[in-house]
Amino acid sequence: MAEELDISKLIAVIAPFIAVQLILMTIAIVLCVKAKETRGPKLMWILIIIFVNILGPIAFFVFGRRNEG
Repeated sequence: MAEELDISKLIAVIAPFIAVQLILMTIAIVLCVKAKETRGPKLMWILIIIFVNILGPIAFFVFGRRNEG
């Protein structure tokens, strides 16, 4: 007998994931736009950041940024 998950409990579970996604996406887009060079076209990275949920921004941080210096 499974207990039904009401909407308030569902929101309490999903809200932290949505907040982390929005924060990561915002930071990654800002860094991508401000970067002089990226590994690959900036438009490609912006689309990956937006459409590949949590993994898109992480992929940009790991693979897309060039080390300056």
